[in-house]
Amino acid sequence: MAKHKKKGSEEILLIPFLDILCSLIGVLVLIIVVLCVSMTEQTDGRPEAEVEMAQEAKKLRKEIKEREVKEIVLKEKIATLESLQKQIDEKQQRFIKLRKLLTTSQEIMDANLKISQQMQKELDDLLTEIFGLKEQQKESQAEITKLLAELKKRQVPADKKIPPVIVQPSGSGMPEDTKAYFVEAGSGALKILGAWGEDYRLSAAAEVVVADVAYNHFLTELAKNPKSFILFLVRDDGQGAFNNGAGRAESDYKIRVGKLPVPGRGVLDLALFEKYRGKITPPPAAAAPAPGKAPPPAGPKKAEAPKKTT
Repeated sequence: MAKHKKKGSEEILLIPFLDILCSLIGVLVLIIVVLCVSMTEQTDGRPEAEVEMAQEAKKLRKEIKEREVKEIVLKEKIATLESLQKQIDEKQQRFIKLRKLLTTSQEIMDANLKISQQMQKELDDLLTEIFGLKEQQKESQAEITKLLAELKKRQVPADKKIPPVIVQPSGSGMPEDTKAYFVEAGSGALKILGAWGEDYRLSAAAEVVVADVAYNHFLTELAKNPKSFILFLVRDDGQGAFNNGAGRAESDYKIRVGKLPVPGRGVLDLALFEKYRGKITPPPAAAAPAPGKAPPPAGPKKAEAPKKTT
């Protein structure tokens, strides 16, 4: 009988596999070290030039706010001065009339002796008041001169103007047939940017947004094209204005709207959106109805509500 062959034991060597694994771990550690070194060469993830520019812009914004406060005080002083000047003119007219009355004929003066005495007392009071108003006018004029000098001193030089804010498309961009329109929202107002060749500014109050002829013409024209899109460029203080303007466009006209926060106070640069920007016909020249008395505007043509994009 044939004898069965004994099965030989085969040994599996793991040394080559461990060598490869150790090499791979070493390469990964090297990559991590290189990335950490490159990150430390930047300041908070931003280039130093950008950090310096942000600090300079912050300083300029502070100076502009101080100048605006001085300008408000100056306007109040000017209004006070004009009011005082008007009072002086009225007092002088009364003074002339009283003088004429005192220089009339003896018969009239005798007949009106009691009246003239009363008027003389009133005249003295008026002269005293006029003198006080003139002194107050001198003080106001000196204060206005001082404020004008301070305002001139605080004017931002031409070489330190706030740099423009470049608005850039986000994500994967927009379809080629999109017609984009831009509305700036800030400081309680809305500004339509060049939709018919020039900018148009209106108050962001709800009653004005509903009644303004130009704004409703703008929304009516956009509602005719489902490819139209309004991008609201929202300043730091423009959230309320955005809510009123975008709410009107979405709820009443079914227009797609988007929101893009804009930091700072620089002039908006929309050059990167030039090929997407749409144009409409200018609004009618008729003035908008007074707030609170505006009839409800005619709604836009019925169209499918496009998807909202942000």
